[in-house]
Amino acid sequence: MIIEYDAPDEATMLQFAGQFATQDLAGLCVYLRGDLGLGKTTFVRGMLQAKAYEGIVKSPTYTLVEPYDTLIPKMYHFDLYRLLYPEELEDIGIKEYFQPDSCCLIEWPEQGESFLPPADIEIRLTEHGAGRMLRLQANSAKGKQALQNLQAQINY
Repeated sequence: MIIEYDAPDEATMLQFAGQFATQDLAGLCVYLRGDLGLGKTTFVRGMLQAKAYEGIVKSPTYTLVEPYDTLIPKMYHFDLYRLLYPEELEDIGIKEYFQPDSCCLIEWPEQGESFLPPADIEIRLTEHGAGRMLRLQANSAKGKQALQNLQAQINY
């Protein structure tokens, strides 16, 4: 299943990310793909704000992972852009983050794919006029269910 969504501005992207965050995300692995500056972290911020997180949401470019483990489900935001070797993921105990009660959001998954589980949902962001086009693709039954529920909620 695929959903394409036109986000002409940041506010629209944040709102859509908030709707995505209302789905059953527990146990999901979500890959965020797109060039630098296209809004992957903005999308994550919209999700976290919808979960009532009030702190600053920053890209974990240097720390690799930013935990939001007080949320339900627990959420872990990874940014693998600066990963030198995929094996570095073993050093941070990558497998321990992928639990039934957590959702892992991974920017630049291609940097560590050999050490990551497959994505339940892939979100690709591309330029579209002054805004962004978001393409969400389900790669598992759980991902498909989340996107079906999301599609029933959104207004095109």
